Amino acid sequence: MASGILKPEAGYLGLTRDVAAPADAPKAVIIPFGLERTVSWRGGTAKGPAAIIGASHQVELFDEELWCEPSRSIRIETLAEPRLPDTVEDALALLAEITGAALADGAFPLVLGGEHSLTPGAIRPFLQKWPDLALLHFDAHADLRDGYEGEPYSHAAAVRRCMDAPQLEVVSIGVRNISVEEIPFLEENRHRLHIHWAKDRSAWRIDEILAPLIDRPVYITFDLDGFDASLMLATGTPEPGGFFWADVMPILRMASELCTVVGADIVELAPSKRLHACDFVAAKLAYKILAYKFCSTVGRGT
Repeated sequence: MASGILKPEAGYLGLTRDVAAPADAPKAVIIPFGLERTVSWRGGTAKGPAAIIGASHQVELFDEELWCEPSRSIRIETLAEPRLPDTVEDALALLAEITGAALADGAFPLVLGGEHSLTPGAIRPFLQKWPDLALLHFDAHADLRDGYEGEPYSHAAAVRRCMDAPQLEVVSIGVRNISVEEIPFLEENRHRLHIHWAKDRSAWRIDEILAPLIDRPVYITFDLDGFDASLMLATGTPEPGGFFWADVMPILRMASELCTVVGADIVELAPSKRLHACDFVAAKLAYKILAYKFCSTVGRGT
């Protein structure tokens, strides 16, 4: 891989040998990637991965929902954060190399961002390996612009750049911001782009939302501004009207039951000393994604 591996006690969850998984357990690779090149308002995403890893050392390992310690069933390796190239395009190529190496090693890649522009790079090897891959997208924004402020790989174009792969189908959940220039692309791609607006949350049925993803390989991208601003202020564009924790967990769990989740990223944490709870939310979200993937009694393997 392009990065070294941190010692377990310095990596995600800060695992010591006495709580480590056995050598034959399935493997997850945590990929810190603090890309920050196209931020359009509040900055700080470059420090997101370190904040998430730091906060993860305070996450309780026992999961009261699954009634186990998921960390004992997953070999978790955390890569050292790589030095990023100057351009977004080169950074995405580097990330594709890293996620591709993790897949080749039989591991589950989980990328900690960094801004949302990283997803089109992270997902490239998945699209090559699984022609029927689908994207499960949690976000306050549609991210369908064809570039923003002169940058085609802007964070505001993250889903649009993923959908440059013509076979990719996307389910977006929690969206409450879309620009007028994004509407034509949405209208032209309704056959492979399914947006579930936050305003309609009271009427959502999770099984119906996830129906296009059943029995398919799925990559999860989770922009933390999908959470309500009262829960997630430490992000570039905190938005009212979003998810709370109890809204998200049933969706993630059902996705692990109905689909084969093959990789994920968590993006757009802009940590602040006065908002350390947000770092913890992101760290625990990562743990729940791993727990549902590997430890739910009805979850599926890769």
